[in-house]
Amino acid sequence: MDFLASLGSGVGGYVVPFLILLTVLVFVHESGHYLVARWNGVRVETFSIGFGPEVFGFNDRHGTRWKFSLIPLGGYVKMFGDRNAASMPDDEAVAAMSPGDRKVAFAEKSVGQRAAIVAAGPAANILFAIVVFSGLFMTEGEPYTPPDISAVEPGSAAAAAGIQPGDRIVSINGSDVRRFEDIRQTVQVGLGAPLKIVVLRDGREIALEAQPAVVSEHDKLGNSYQLGRLGVQSKGLAYVRHDPATAIWRAMVASWNQVEVAGKAIGQMFSGVRSTKEVGGPLRIAWMTGEVAEGGFLVALTFAAILSVHLGLINLLPVPMLDGGHLLFYGAEALRGRPLGPRAQEYGFRLGLALVLLLFVFATWNDLVHLRVVQFFQGLVT
Repeated sequence: MDFLASLGSGVGGYVVPFLILLTVLVFVHESGHYLVARWNGVRVETFSIGFGPEVFGFNDRHGTRWKFSLIPLGGYVKMFGDRNAASMPDDEAVAAMSPGDRKVAFAEKSVGQRAAIVAAGPAANILFAIVVFSGLFMTEGEPYTPPDISAVEPGSAAAAAGIQPGDRIVSINGSDVRRFEDIRQTVQVGLGAPLKIVVLRDGREIALEAQPAVVSEHDKLGNSYQLGRLGVQSKGLAYVRHDPATAIWRAMVASWNQVEVAGKAIGQMFSGVRSTKEVGGPLRIAWMTGEVAEGGFLVALTFAAILSVHLGLINLLPVPMLDGGHLLFYGAEALRGRPLGPRAQEYGFRLGLALVLLLFVFATWNDLVHLRVVQFFQGLVT
């Protein structure tokens, strides 16, 4: 279905779920900053969901202004002593502070404390995913498909490697395989990378080598993306409920799998193996949110957990303006024994802002192309 038609016919089906999801994930992220800041004795001036002019808000007994702002694409926590929401230090203001104010100023905390406060945002996103996955695995169960091969596609990479129906794949590239999803993830993300596969056949292990094909798949809008394909199938999806300890462990594994997927995809884009057209922005996330919302609450909750991990990872990129950029500055400060000079930090933040804006524009353009919006307007003028 065309995105514009879908959006026009039911704003509630796309925009409302997207805003709810984004608000939850931003609140989780900023709560990480807020809580660790308070634990370290920092006064928090503002906790904002969104940017720009305030829509509504209130002050708590600690003097923090909690508010919703007009542009709901993110949020921020402003610490006492910072020049702005990007946590740029205000050296002049700090120098004029009283001893009491210095005790609660962010800039006056140790480099370790400041790093902990900054890292707490991404950490909260990943912790949120672990909590959600744990709850799902304890109540609904973890989706599970045995790595038993029920069919091999003729002429496929699996057939060429000698994989046969009835085989059970026990490891790929030295990593144990416990479920068919492990195979799918390794093959799809790895694109055409060679695989060393060990299968269990008639009670004995057999070592094989496969070279997955790289194929183009299409989504509901007809847009293509590349995946690796081995050419095997398995049957029998089941849900296995775990005890709390196992559920937490499996949730950590599921979250780490998302970290590996994201890291590998980013590396493939930098190396040119994967197209940068796959980089998505808020429009594509809104479309995806609307699609998964149709699958029900549990599907949407799983999507929220996955997206939370990716949001945390994006914020850890070493780009000034993002949490990873602040951590980069604090690492330099720890090595030098003193902070970077005001001019270096100023130029760093300006460069970071430019990079973030360029990434936003690039991702939004990809969204417009991906969702056929560009094609729609081209059709109006040709």
